[in-house]
Amino acid sequence: MRIVVNTPAGNIGRVVTQQLLEAGEDVVIISRHPSKVMDLVGRGAHLVEGSIDDTNILDRALKGADAIFWLTPFAFDQPNYLDWARRTGRAAAETVKTHGIQRVVLISSVGAQHDSGVGPIACLPAIEKAFAEAAPNVTSLRAGSFMENFLSNAGMIAATGTIFAPHPAKKRFPMVATRDIAAKSVEALRDLGWGGFRIVGIHGPEDLDQSSAAQIIGEGIGRPVKYVEVTVDQAKLGMLEAGLPAYVVELLGDMYTGFREGRMERAEQRSPETTTPTTLLEFARQVLKPAVEAASRRPALAGVAAD
Repeated sequence: MRIVVNTPAGNIGRVVTQQLLEAGEDVVIISRHPSKVMDLVGRGAHLVEGSIDDTNILDRALKGADAIFWLTPFAFDQPNYLDWARRTGRAAAETVKTHGIQRVVLISSVGAQHDSGVGPIACLPAIEKAFAEAAPNVTSLRAGSFMENFLSNAGMIAATGTIFAPHPAKKRFPMVATRDIAAKSVEALRDLGWGGFRIVGIHGPEDLDQSSAAQIIGEGIGRPVKYVEVTVDQAKLGMLEAGLPAYVVELLGDMYTGFREGRMERAEQRSPETTTPTTLLEFARQVLKPAVEAASRRPALAGVAAD
């Protein structure tokens, strides 16, 4: 089966590509940065160089394909991100229809039942709808909050043992490792037994609140970690001071407000199908601990260099 992957350099798309190649599938990847995916080309992936918002590139990549994996990237270089994402998703769906692609697996998110008030996620309902109308068999995987998001806190954990975020400290929501999202994606791409349009949640092993997550992370990295809830405005100021563009900060601020006001709740019930294996403790030990240790070493190395 020939399968197109539109984000082969990302956390999810890279693992999807690797697993499809290992399974012997014929994989086409789209990338505007070939140097980031040459290892995948070396393993047999066919590269179409260019951007996913270029209809000519989509046409080349999808010619002769049986299925497509579609993830809408959060493009920091698009000031009108929601318009860009909706337009790009619709163009991809139209190309899918033109080429008669039979199967689509797309990455969506908790909160995708709302088309406003959820930051960058607000583009996803339109993209789900576009693909549902373009192909006979479409699975939309609505994933919970990525465990990898905690990697952005590695420096602060190393320095102060603290996670600062605007999420309510005691509000529970699903947390999932991106490798489990990739595994679910590959499963859906290779399974020919389902049909029609379906929405499938990906919820990790359990719903967790931020305070509990901090305690689990502390256990995983071998040092105490606490969670401190900040306001959305405080979080936005911190992002601006870190150098994020104002339009990105506004989108993320809108998403954080959506968390606080209940628009980011999962619409799908937890079930054995939506529950994935990687625990936050396992993730903390395997992924977050090395990142925190690396962050702990950086100031010391900088000091040595200054001497």
